[in-house]
Amino acid sequence: MPVQTKEGRIILAIEAIHTSKKLSRRRAAKLYNVPESSLRDQMNGITPQAKKRNARHTLTSSKEETLVRHILDLDSRGFSPRIDSVQDMVNLLLATR
Repeated sequence: MPVQTKEGRIILAIEAIHTSKKLSRRRAAKLYNVPESSLRDQMNGITPQAKKRNARHTLTSSKEETLVRHILDLDSRGFSPRIDSVQDMVNLLLATR
């Protein structure tokens, strides 16, 4: 039997609610062993806290991924970047914004 994550069980509970109009949110949460509040929030379209980006992030996700790829590329070639050079790269990315 495959192991189901909490998120997978929530999706299954939502599908069960939509297919069976008699199934309440509370009953579906109990049947699928998920918190009722999580099920309710997911159905109302509320983004989970873990998936929200912190407001203190200065780089966008794509620029952050670019920076990480560049650092890993440098490291794979034997050139470990220093903290100040990484900070310079971040400042350059922010200046191009």
